[in-house]
Amino acid sequence: MSATAADSASDSRPGAVPAPTETFASLAPRTGAELGRYPVHGDVHVRAAVDAAAEAAAWWGGLSFRERRTRLVAWRKVLAGQLDRVARVVADETGKPFDDARLEVVLVIDHLDWATANAEKVLGRRSVSPGLLMANQAASVAYRPFGVVGVIGPWNYPVFTPMGSIAYALAAGNTVVFKPSELTPGVGHELARTLAEAVPEVGRYPLLSVVTGFGATGAALCTAPGVAKIAFTGSAPTGRKVMAACAENLVPVLMECGGKDALIVDADADLEAAADAAVWGGMSNAGQTCVGVERVYVADAVADRFVARVRELGAALQVGTAANEGDLGPMTMSSQTDVVRRHVTDALERGGRAVLGGADSVRDDGRIDPVVIVDVPEDSVAVTEETFGPLVVINRVPDVDEAVRRANATGYGLGATVFSAKRGEEIAARLRCGMVSINGVISFAGIPSLPFGGVGESGFGRIHGADGLREFTRAQSVARLRFPIPLVVTSVKRTSRTMSTLVGLVRARYGR
Repeated sequence: MSATAADSASDSRPGAVPAPTETFASLAPRTGAELGRYPVHGDVHVRAAVDAAAEAAAWWGGLSFRERRTRLVAWRKVLAGQLDRVARVVADETGKPFDDARLEVVLVIDHLDWATANAEKVLGRRSVSPGLLMANQAASVAYRPFGVVGVIGPWNYPVFTPMGSIAYALAAGNTVVFKPSELTPGVGHELARTLAEAVPEVGRYPLLSVVTGFGATGAALCTAPGVAKIAFTGSAPTGRKVMAACAENLVPVLMECGGKDALIVDADADLEAAADAAVWGGMSNAGQTCVGVERVYVADAVADRFVARVRELGAALQVGTAANEGDLGPMTMSSQTDVVRRHVTDALERGGRAVLGGADSVRDDGRIDPVVIVDVPEDSVAVTEETFGPLVVINRVPDVDEAVRRANATGYGLGATVFSAKRGEEIAARLRCGMVSINGVISFAGIPSLPFGGVGESGFGRIHGADGLREFTRAQSVARLRFPIPLVVTSVKRTSRTMSTLVGLVRARYGR
């Protein structure tokens, strides 16, 4: 996309606000080629986008669930029809293989469909019991949209992750101002373009506005008057800064931060499936997955066979080049290469043994061959810190109890994976995390009805599912008088006799 096109896409609604004069380049991690230039939006541009989104929210929030669904279904159809085009932008900006990008867009379409199909069922007004004291009242609760939701997205899954907020926020009746990562700005514009193509009213009512830039642009979105909620995906340190900025205006936040997810392999597990899960969960997307497998705890009785199969499967993976995309792409963010190198080096220096790859696997150009290290001390940074690269640490344990203890011995609490023929549910219930896949890997992320999110350093709040729809609404409770009764206790005319009668009724009803 050219600079002119980018300016037009992002500044189509700020009114008289002058266009930004500063731009930045989006670069292809695989080749280093410039993919496009995008404006750096400052405070004035962000506020203009929020103001326009607020006006649009009055129209969008006033539509019925059915009317919103009709328009979002049209967007779903456009995304399905242009799936490869959107995926190509994802692949070019992140460096991931094209089919991985296509899978990401497929997941987006499925989640968009679920959110639009279930919004009324989850958020529509429903009656609730008024209880004994207020038996003459009709009680109901409904979920109303906030208005304008600000979404700050990541670069590793630049469509799937932010759409977990965008799709659900729109289905709930909000409008969205989206700040994509500076590494993947083109993806944000593809989302806005396809929505505008599907919904003709977007020309007047910007349902999804895109602002581009760096940290300052995101900070401006957090503090812009009119933003009613912020959904953030990124690191915990940056998340704390986002929370501090939002606290100035008491803006609620949804935080989806990192993880150090564990895979537990029980002695009775299907070792072929578990090994495949370890390799795919740890190496796909070049390991740049917040819910990817970074630690494995395997029962000692099956550890040797498991490790041997992981090594075989991992050794077959090829890192792509400029000419051949291979199985894995390079690091999307070049500085992440240093993190992976530090973790590999520390694990080996602390006594870990590399069964696949090693220090030489980490290249300065961001291409990293799969690395598997066993017998790594639990206080190594390769175990305690998020790696976000194609490194899997495997440690053997005497039993599942020890595996659970180690899996929970972290400040993170995002996802986990369990392979066990008989005890999967039991083990999952003992894990301190937001999501668990049993005899599969990252399955929870592909199920639209399941909430997605973590605890501790992994953040709070939920996207996806009914919880994800409610995350972008405020509950509104309504009590309506159905008929008057003599026993009125919320009145200046109340008497001691009235209260004595009420107390007698409560004792008779609840004191038995």
